[in-house]
Amino acid sequence: MKYIDIVIDTKSDHVDNPFTYACDDDEIAVGDRVVAPFARTGKKVGYVFAVHDALPKELTGKRIRPILEIDASRSISEDSVRIAEWMKRRYFCRYIDAVNCFIPAGAASKRGKKRIPVWDNAEPTGPPPELTKEQASALARIMPRVEAGNYGTFLVHGVTGSGKTELYMRIASAVTDKGRQVIMLVPEISLTPQAIGRFIGRFGRERVAVLHSKLSAGERFDEWMRIRNGETDIVIGARSAVFAPFENIGAIIVDEEHETTYKSDMTPKYDTVEVAIKRAARAGGVVILGSATPSIVSKYRAESGLYDLITMKRRYNKTPMPNVSVVDMRREIEHGNRSIFSAELHDRMGAALSAGKQIILFLNRRGYSPFISCRKCGYVMRCGECGISMTYHKREERAVCHFCGDRVPVPEVCPECASGYLRHFGAGTEKVEEITKVAFPETAVARLDLDTSSKKGSIQKILRDFEKGRTRILIGTQMVAKGLDFANVGLVGIIAADVSLNIPDFRSAERTFQLITQVAGRSGRGAEVGDVVVQTYVPDNYAIDAAVRHDYRGFYDTELMLRKYLQYPPFSDVVQMTVLSEDETAAAEGAEALRRDILFAVGHAEKQYIFGPHKAAIPKMGDDYRYQMYIKVVPKRRLDYEKALAELKKKMNTDKGCKCRIMIDVNPFSLM
Repeated sequence: MKYIDIVIDTKSDHVDNPFTYACDDDEIAVGDRVVAPFARTGKKVGYVFAVHDALPKELTGKRIRPILEIDASRSISEDSVRIAEWMKRRYFCRYIDAVNCFIPAGAASKRGKKRIPVWDNAEPTGPPPELTKEQASALARIMPRVEAGNYGTFLVHGVTGSGKTELYMRIASAVTDKGRQVIMLVPEISLTPQAIGRFIGRFGRERVAVLHSKLSAGERFDEWMRIRNGETDIVIGARSAVFAPFENIGAIIVDEEHETTYKSDMTPKYDTVEVAIKRAARAGGVVILGSATPSIVSKYRAESGLYDLITMKRRYNKTPMPNVSVVDMRREIEHGNRSIFSAELHDRMGAALSAGKQIILFLNRRGYSPFISCRKCGYVMRCGECGISMTYHKREERAVCHFCGDRVPVPEVCPECASGYLRHFGAGTEKVEEITKVAFPETAVARLDLDTSSKKGSIQKILRDFEKGRTRILIGTQMVAKGLDFANVGLVGIIAADVSLNIPDFRSAERTFQLITQVAGRSGRGAEVGDVVVQTYVPDNYAIDAAVRHDYRGFYDTELMLRKYLQYPPFSDVVQMTVLSEDETAAAEGAEALRRDILFAVGHAEKQYIFGPHKAAIPKMGDDYRYQMYIKVVPKRRLDYEKALAELKKKMNTDKGCKCRIMIDVNPFSLM
């Protein structure tokens, strides 16, 4: 007889702890999926977190019920269980929320048919190209860890076009040659087709599995089973692929490691890079973090010796970095030009098209206009659920909330003053597309953003048309800013470089620098030097100035100095506490009580690191009012805060007399 501790698959905080059961199968193991009696008459699925040969002393004399059955079809590994335990502590989630990251959606096909995603852009690539000196040097630095099977994290800081993808494939080849497995992560679904095409072309379809949220539940389940059954040794996907059911991981590669999409915005709110490092450390594998614009946190860790730093300063084709010119849009207005295109950008576009080159136009704001306002009374149309301004989408004649997705017709008159002066202001990608088609009517134009890529296969088609030259101008949001490699792009136009500077986030300058650098890097990836035009109203901002000069070092030094002075990451963790309630007064009072409890638990000397509570930037979502506070947790106090916040969260979320509940997010990428 064995005794096992299992975590029950339920969303209740009241039972977020292991329960002990008996099991007469001596082969039961940590990670096994079981069915157990629960409550008085019910039964629940659970996962084994510990196995005991004898009944724990503290349970002597108590009635221990046996489990009902073992379901091996969706069992997970012991390593996965240990990662789940760590995730619960780090991200303040329930055990089962962490476990479910490792479990696939969907089920086996009733017809027994394999649902394998088809990628029609995958073609054999031929023999690997000769490595540049920098690529060869980077590989030589990494290979000793691969050969020895030792854990290590490498930050590959390589300029755009330096050949990082070829380096990734060489590492994957070396790892799989040793009988081990590789996880290759990309930040956007839009980038997955190119990565998949290259890896399948090099390694063959049968060896590569794909995991990301755009797959159907059936496809995702079948890919998960292929991986679990050892039918493949390489997985490619977005952030959720970090949980692929490999048990002998030799490398986890995180391309564009700086991207915010690697931070989950749903429970559990995990950081993919942190999870990758934990998985690789347990398996004795390497982690490769690649970027032309590493996050401030990763660069600091590399320079502090926590990561091994590898630098690649030259493009693989030896073409110099693109020429970048800055246009001060304030001067354009002074000269009577109120178009979204400066005179210089318009002229450069005409010249590029005449020379047979392709163009990418970048604006990190979708829709037609970012807000709708009354020119008479100042009314701004806001979402009834979220309270944030709605974006005008001309094609569907709707005002759309980009936070909750609500869509409503635009009224003919102002709801406040009944005037007919309701107008849309500003520009989004939809408006840029319209203006571009008018300015260059003979030119094929396409748009790539969330609105044009919602249908299955639409991203692949848009990118394929651009790759084949059927589209001459590609307009997009951040989906076009990274990872895309098209040799004929001769010009990149950044319509409004300072949009991201206005985001209420301490990372806004970093985000701006990264976006400008990344999208500029799409130009000149062929044999000729590319051009970039950056339009901005704040050309002297240090992030924009450093980006147009390709000066990562200058930006990093300035930003790190500011972060250190203000005690932001990497010098702390920023913890966001959100108190929610259907009663606004209860939410406000609950948030204030939480602040007092935190200070009591960690000491009043920490008062200087706790900010708020205050109404959230989005004060109401659905039926819930929201109050927030932020805590800067310095490294030496992390364990104290982990314990205190976990206890306070469980106390509030399980108190039947409390009208509030708490959500906790560690280092969020949105302060909304």
